[in-house]
Amino acid sequence: METVECTIENLSKALFTVNRHAKTALNPSYLYLLKKKTIEKLIEEGKAKKVGLHFSRNPKNSQQKSDVLVSIGDYYFHIPPTKEDFKHLPHLGTLDDSYRNPVAKMPLSQAKRLLESYTGVCPPTPPSQKRYERPIFKRLGKTYW
Repeated sequence: METVECTIENLSKALFTVNRHAKTALNPSYLYLLKKKTIEKLIEEGKAKKVGLHFSRNPKNSQQKSDVLVSIGDYYFHIPPTKEDFKHLPHLGTLDDSYRNPVAKMPLSQAKRLLESYTGVCPPTPPSQKRYERPIFKRLGKTYW
């Protein structure tokens, strides 16, 4: 099992892989948490930059919603905005469908390991499977037939 260096290039590829899998996963909450924590840490360290706001492609309960566009290496990602983002970032309008992130070939397990080691986020423990046990029937007193 090879270890991957925590360079911006590798982290952005891992984020791309995790984000791509999160969009189709049955339970994507952990993958999105990993993405969020990684991007927050990269922004804190000055390795990622908030570019501006985009209108969200699929707003849930509202007519219009915006997401923050973040630049990390050669890749761009969207994260939910804060109130400060609305005050300080320019609004870029709708998403440009002509731009696509470069394709990254990285296994999901390797991408998760890299982001977990970078952020310190631990994977969730699976719920323990209770083994089937035969029900125990006890005799309740004497029976008279």
